[in-house]
Amino acid sequence: MLSLKEKDRPIVGKLLCAGCCVRCVLRFCCVGTCSAYRRSYEDIHKELLAFISEESSPQPHDASGEEKTDEPPNKRLRIDEGSTEGSVTAAQTDSDICPVCLGVLQDFCDPTFAKQVSDAVKNQQYEFDSLVLTVSLPAQLSVREHSCWLHVKKEIREKSMCLGKEDVIQVKDAFKWAVQGKIGQELGAAVLANSSCEVSVGFMHPETEEDCHFLANTCPDCFKPTKNKASIFTRMAVVKALEKISEEKFSRHYPCPPKKTNTRCTALDTTCLHTSVFIAGRYNKFSRELPQTPWVIDGERRMEGSVEELIAAPLLSSFRADGFNFSSSGREDVDVRTLGNGRPFAVELLNPHRAKFNRTEIKQLQETINQSSDKIRVRDLQIVTREATSRMKEGEEEKTKTYSALIWTQKAIESTDLEFLANIKDLKIAQKTPLRVLHRRPLAVRPRLIHSMSSIYLDRHHFTLKLCTQAGTYIKEFVHGDFGRTKPNLCDLMKTNADILELDVESVDIDWPPAIPD
Repeated sequence: MLSLKEKDRPIVGKLLCAGCCVRCVLRFCCVGTCSAYRRSYEDIHKELLAFISEESSPQPHDASGEEKTDEPPNKRLRIDEGSTEGSVTAAQTDSDICPVCLGVLQDFCDPTFAKQVSDAVKNQQYEFDSLVLTVSLPAQLSVREHSCWLHVKKEIREKSMCLGKEDVIQVKDAFKWAVQGKIGQELGAAVLANSSCEVSVGFMHPETEEDCHFLANTCPDCFKPTKNKASIFTRMAVVKALEKISEEKFSRHYPCPPKKTNTRCTALDTTCLHTSVFIAGRYNKFSRELPQTPWVIDGERRMEGSVEELIAAPLLSSFRADGFNFSSSGREDVDVRTLGNGRPFAVELLNPHRAKFNRTEIKQLQETINQSSDKIRVRDLQIVTREATSRMKEGEEEKTKTYSALIWTQKAIESTDLEFLANIKDLKIAQKTPLRVLHRRPLAVRPRLIHSMSSIYLDRHHFTLKLCTQAGTYIKEFVHGDFGRTKPNLCDLMKTNADILELDVESVDIDWPPAIPD
């Protein structure tokens, strides 16, 4: 049963006379039962005809006074003896194109189309156990919906009834109710309101594209050109204009009910999109000839390989992702090693076709990365949420980092010349953007802290400097001064020219991601 009520009779009759499809009739009767839209077109049509025949052709009663229900409905049923809009016939089927949904709720709600969508998803080889179905409709359907609503509104107003536009079931919802169960069954997946895997179905109807154009003249402030949109007639802009335009002005520019068309909607290619998967871990870099990211200068690649590529390549392959974004807690120069527990990093894998891995598989993936090169090593590899990755950047400049540097001095030194360094605590320095990064960083003076220093004497011109600093400190510039752009610097403190020969990151003191026991 379709759960229709007495007040729906005039609406059913008026919409069928206007050539609307049976599912659009249900929508305007505010039938919110999902199962009603899943029924075949023919079954719904027969029940609607039987429903309106109850009024136009009263049934005889038997001796007990009960209505006989075994009589078939009249083959031709006139809704209103005085109507000039025509009649509803039992022969009216889905061969006529609905002027409201333009065939979306006629031709695309059957098992054949559901299988077509499912096959398209299977061909893209995604792995998932649930999905959300999204639907994109031509903007002009909103105009036709508004026109039909005004048409019905006039009829029920004469009968002292009302029908709010917000009460009408949306085409998009009716379509989902009709097909998503079939699609889910074909794919063996639950169809939910929210899911990490999105299956998108879209429609177009070139014949009626100009339906919206009159709105640009009546409500010009609703249609603004945007860089990312090919047309100003977006669904949101059209809906906004329809909310603004008066019923009288709309009726002057557009027919109510909407005119019939010669063509149906065309289905666009079914697309799939999986939300990003985030992988976190820590990496060590053992090479002084490996950049963190691809090193490209003036469009030319200078060095082969990078940390992010060595990590991302196995991830892309295993997750079958379309691309990736790499981020980390700071970065080291190409000639700097990262030792100790390593540097925290996160990789966003874009549109992964496989998203679920157990701990054993992730551990195997970590080993694959580590065996691919002796230049890096990864630890604590794990799947994390998008929200968790923000912890890597939170309060980044308040974190500390520990370094070990091989220092050369122009002046000959003794071990006693280094003893004063251990007494310096929380040295405040000012660092103007280094010359070597000025092409990619804004010019600014950044205050930084050198929390502590210690030294190991090597010979008369070399020593090892251990530093614990505020994250974001440029260590090389603190040592050689960068032509006075960092003040004070080690040269000032030692009263001799000094330079840095080798630099290692010993630790990045961020408690993320969580350590994973071996």
